[in-house]
Amino acid sequence: MTTDPRLTEVAQSHSEDMAAQGYFGHTDSTGRGMGDRVTDSGYLWSAVGETIATGNADPAAVADEWRRSPGRDDDILNCNFTHVGVGIADSPSGPYWTQVLATPR
Repeated sequence: MTTDPRLTEVAQSHSEDMAAQGYFGHTDSTGRGMGDRVTDSGYLWSAVGETIATGNADPAAVADEWRRSPGRDDDILNCNFTHVGVGIADSPSGPYWTQVLATPR
């Protein structure tokens, strides 16, 4: 798996949006889902997934939470995904984390 700067930007923007607007979800504050956000970045995808977390202080804790959460491990363990982007944004209640995984067309 390799990092893609477009997916990193999508993930960072989503983390910042959640932190600024005070919500936690896969649909952003404008109503766009992850597929729309990835498409809008110019990444042409055949598969896309997203994992989010909040309140964890470090990357190891977030990765552990994602591995132990039902459904989320389907994305992070899916060998069909070839690109990843990760974003983090601080807030008074703790950091917001987003990981976007994708496979190009």
